[in-house]
Amino acid sequence: MSSEVRGPSKTKIPTIKITTPQAEDGMNSKVAPERQTAAAAVGAVQPAKARKRVVVAMTGATGAILGIRLLEKLRRLDVETHLVMSKWAEATIAFETDYKIRDVRALASKVYSARDVAAPISSGSFKVDAMMVVPCSMKTLSSIATGYGDDLISRAADVTLKERRRLILMARETPLSGIHLENMMKVTQNGAIIFPPVPAFYIRPKTVDDIIDQSVGRLLDLMNIDTADFERWDGMRKFGAREG
Repeated sequence: MSSEVRGPSKTKIPTIKITTPQAEDGMNSKVAPERQTAAAAVGAVQPAKARKRVVVAMTGATGAILGIRLLEKLRRLDVETHLVMSKWAEATIAFETDYKIRDVRALASKVYSARDVAAPISSGSFKVDAMMVVPCSMKTLSSIATGYGDDLISRAADVTLKERRRLILMARETPLSGIHLENMMKVTQNGAIIFPPVPAFYIRPKTVDDIIDQSVGRLLDLMNIDTADFERWDGMRKFGAREG
């Protein structure tokens, strides 16, 4: 019997690849830029568009329908509204319109009592885009001008001014005394906007609603909100003016 001597086994030993973090970074850097961009786009979370938030205050001055129409338009345009009505605003609504107070309240996102000076809108830490007082009585104007802050309306307005936010007062009074004009000047110098509801007769209004819609639409222009429901000035000829 012959014996055979075999040589060493030729079994292949597997190679273990060791990758360092630096090497991984180098490999990742070789990925095509367009693939990296696509991957980033898939994983990116697009921020939601912020919903506008405004405070609407109504006082006892005549013109309650202006505040009601404002709430109706803001609701249609999906603007978050925080409503405060004085007791005389409620009385004026009942006297001048056919609206029920509960129906006006239902137009707003949130409603506060004018006596609740601890409401969220009484603090500057509660962020809003603007505050509009529609209509604004001369009593409320005076309270804002002097920083009295005796109720939630004047307190919220004072907060709006100190936070350098937009405050729009639709002042309703005529004729105006020197005291009224001084108060208007004072709040204007502190950043407020006085916006009396002056009708634009170039639209040739056929109804009171035409005048109301134009006034409220122009008011919301100051908030960069376009109601798209009233006619804008576009030159004499468009409105039918005769030449010569």
